Amino acid sequence: MSTLRRKTAQRTAIEQVFRENDRPLGVDEVLSRARRQVQSLNQATVYRNLKILIEDGWLKQLSHPLLGTLYERTGKGHHHHFHCRQCNRTYELPGCALNEEEAAPKGYIIEDHEIYLFGICPSCAKAT
Repeated sequence: MSTLRRKTAQRTAIEQVFRENDRPLGVDEVLSRARRQVQSLNQATVYRNLKILIEDGWLKQLSHPLLGTLYERTGKGHHHHFHCRQCNRTYELPGCALNEEEAAPKGYIIEDHEIYLFGICPSCAKAT
């Protein structure tokens, strides 16, 4: 599918944003950062290109309990996220400490899980 799609300057700028910011990003942050390369970029174009990058398997969509929809690169293996209440950014946490067999009561079949931790990131903690 991706071989039939024309590579645009807008998509290249959006991909570059995700390469430079190795963490989940919202549409507004993608738009503001990608506009540094393509000033004419608008929100509709960002949404359209995010959809294409998801369809192509380059990005995946996350549902954040506070921020709504975020996007991150695929291929990182199972991991969880940390949300800093001060800078309002979400960071990836490597690995998983949850034992699914012990997490749910007997009889429940776990198909997937996502864990968000909340607090203050190291950068914000240093600033206070």
